[in-house]
Amino acid sequence: MFLRIQKWDSEEKLIRACQRKEAAAQRELYNRYARRLLGVCMRYFNDSMEAEDVMSNGFVKIFDKIEQYQFSGSFEGWLRRIMVNEALQQVRRNKTMYLETNIDTVYNDTAVMLVNDNELEAEDLLRMVQQLPDGYRTVFNLYAIEGYSHKEISELLDISESTSKSQLSRARALLQTYVQNSEKKMLVASEQIG
Repeated sequence: MFLRIQKWDSEEKLIRACQRKEAAAQRELYNRYARRLLGVCMRYFNDSMEAEDVMSNGFVKIFDKIEQYQFSGSFEGWLRRIMVNEALQQVRRNKTMYLETNIDTVYNDTAVMLVNDNELEAEDLLRMVQQLPDGYRTVFNLYAIEGYSHKEISELLDISESTSKSQLSRARALLQTYVQNSEKKMLVASEQIG
């Protein structure tokens, strides 16, 4: 009995094997992209379990629809679009993003994480984005990170363009406050040390 280890020397061969529903290829595709795609999901949810559930559902859709991939454009971009759409479906199911948030409550109740090294790092910024109320976070991610227009966001989320613009503006203002608060805390901490 021989153990056969399958290696795919190109992305195209891996995709074609997935299109033939080969389990080893699907496992390899998952291993290659799960971490990056979980990062996409984490931008939409503060709860890591919910983000993982969305990612799992997204991979089911990826494997169901992989025959539709035409090898034109970025494969990773195609995967990301499916994952973003899955995240948006979960946001719609929760319907929490449509609840209005009292901005004063958000400013007063949200604790910003302390930064260790006297400068903001990508993880710190991700934490700050995750602290945004659901609607703000979703619009911010779609506009600033995924590159959607306000018109596209309004269609995806079934909200008006002005609501999209308002949520983005509030998200930016709140993020700016988070950054300023974090910088103040870093300054106080460095003065106490020095």
